[in-house]
Amino acid sequence: MSLHDLAASDVSPASPSDAPAALGDGDRFLYVDADDPRARPLLDDLEREYDERYGLDFGGPASEEIHRYPVDAFRRPQGAFVLLLRDGEPIAGGAFKRFDESTSELKRIWTAASHRRQGLARLVVAELEAQSRRSGYTTVYLTTGPRQPEAQRLYTVTGYTPLYDVTLTAEQVGVHGFAKSLTADPLEVPAIRAKHERELARFFASLPQGSIARGTPDPAPATPAAPAPAGPEDTATGVAR
Repeated sequence: MSLHDLAASDVSPASPSDAPAALGDGDRFLYVDADDPRARPLLDDLEREYDERYGLDFGGPASEEIHRYPVDAFRRPQGAFVLLLRDGEPIAGGAFKRFDESTSELKRIWTAASHRRQGLARLVVAELEAQSRRSGYTTVYLTTGPRQPEAQRLYTVTGYTPLYDVTLTAEQVGVHGFAKSLTADPLEVPAIRAKHERELARFFASLPQGSIARGTPDPAPATPAAPAPAGPEDTATGVAR
């Protein structure tokens, strides 16, 4: 589990007229290993942003999160690490690893600061969903932190269901879990929420007391979250968004 996964400032508030992004001239996806030198700008920029947003609030520097998982976790077929190149230079990227036998977990969603607000994070997410399907997964899952509202918007407008109480504030929630079916079958929300909560419990056990990841207490009873409506660009065909 990661608390830091981020589609950094790459998505504006959605509207019904939003159009899906498309690969431009000179753009292409390239699958690499997570330790490939071409992935270094992505990881370095993520580390910088994580430190700026969270400091040591998760109990350690961002480098600990970046290197939490071995390189093999992101190798095909059980995982993947993809870069979006423009004229040979990485401008966005992301990854997934195995969460369970039927579920991939998105990680490391990133867009270069000079290329944000172009819909590139949607393209990356769509590519990772498509690769997850090709790898045999039927569900995709992810987590993001409380200080990443643009990431929360991205997953909402691309058809993900929140696995937390949507009536709470971001700081009350702490870790924001999302999931989405990759098939025509509806998402089995109770099952994936139970897995999410078990993973949270394991992760919380490794964190110092008072970490913001745990969220702040809410005096009111939790209300189960309703499935988020699919955004206008979301389709079952893996069209980029």
